[in-house]
Amino acid sequence: MRITGISTHVVGTPWRNLTYVLVHTDEGITGVGETRMLGHTDALIGYLREAEANHISGSDPFAVEDLVRRMKYGDYGRAGEIVMSGIAVVEMACWDIKGKALGVPVWQLLGGKVHDRIKAYANGWYTTERTPEAYHKAATTVVERGYRALKIDPFGTGHFELDHAATNYAVSLIEAVRDAIGPETELMLEMHGRFSPPTAVRLAKEMAPFHPAWLEEPVPPENLKALSKVAEKVDLPVATGERIHDRIEFRELFESQAADIIQPDVGHIGGILETRKLAATAETHYVLVAPHNVGGSVLTAASLQVGFCTPNFKILEHFNDFADSDIKKVVKGAPKVVDGYFEISDAPGLGVEFDVDAAAEFPQQQARFDLWADGWEQRRPKGAR
Repeated sequence: MRITGISTHVVGTPWRNLTYVLVHTDEGITGVGETRMLGHTDALIGYLREAEANHISGSDPFAVEDLVRRMKYGDYGRAGEIVMSGIAVVEMACWDIKGKALGVPVWQLLGGKVHDRIKAYANGWYTTERTPEAYHKAATTVVERGYRALKIDPFGTGHFELDHAATNYAVSLIEAVRDAIGPETELMLEMHGRFSPPTAVRLAKEMAPFHPAWLEEPVPPENLKALSKVAEKVDLPVATGERIHDRIEFRELFESQAADIIQPDVGHIGGILETRKLAATAETHYVLVAPHNVGGSVLTAASLQVGFCTPNFKILEHFNDFADSDIKKVVKGAPKVVDGYFEISDAPGLGVEFDVDAAAEFPQQQARFDLWADGWEQRRPKGAR
């Protein structure tokens, strides 16, 4: 079996463009991969056009390791977000092809299941007025839908510091959310790399009474020593990793022991096998895995394939029941959250199929997501329809 070519399809919303790649073969089996780029969608498609000619066409889709190695190192320049995302979409499509050809799910090819279900946590649910009352109502809806975990960034446009009034308001939002969801539901506290170490530590202590399940990206991701300063002074689990695009770059993070949970994005870190390798290394450091997942249903399915066969897999992020949920219609067999969990699937490959005709209803947009702009949490950029 050989790859004959690829085709790209962009599903657009005002705040995110989702890039789907179909990998075609000479035996008529097609695989699909997906990633979500922030402001770099056209750059990704341009890279894939070159990679198709240089590396992808003519390759054996079963030889995943060889194709990834050639795409990552065959152009000599150091691979960053765009290249690693391009590798990811092609790599997961190859696993989809392999699973379909053999009639088994991808998790079976990666060592077999260790979990029958994966817990989900909701994100994108607080696209509403930024008040305690509105957040209480929205959080109640999440729990009523069966979710047993959710995540929130309550810090507005905070950057490095957060003054007394803004801190008190953020606390009031979290207090309202905790009241709505009760004591048993996990509450993940997102910081989006906003703060200096002293501010992050102070805010962690302010939020401690509401028992956050983790403190996510408390400082900007470029400086792991700063993260260590936070980890040494807070009693909450620390999570990070969505903006690290090469598993080799996690080495320093493991050595520092600054993170209790890592959050690689399967769509940015080179795909399914790269994530599984990273998870195995994390296991040797007693670190849990909870992938970043702001993509659609294909990326969710790919992340679940890793989850079902990974002993230290904690939980998976899920936007698609809340923020622009209509995009689920572009994928047949989209994973569903039932009573707070994704149940294991025995469907071959990734277990999903991309619907090109349905995708045409969501053309590419000038998607914009600015964490420093007022109202960012509503995910309705200025000028959006």
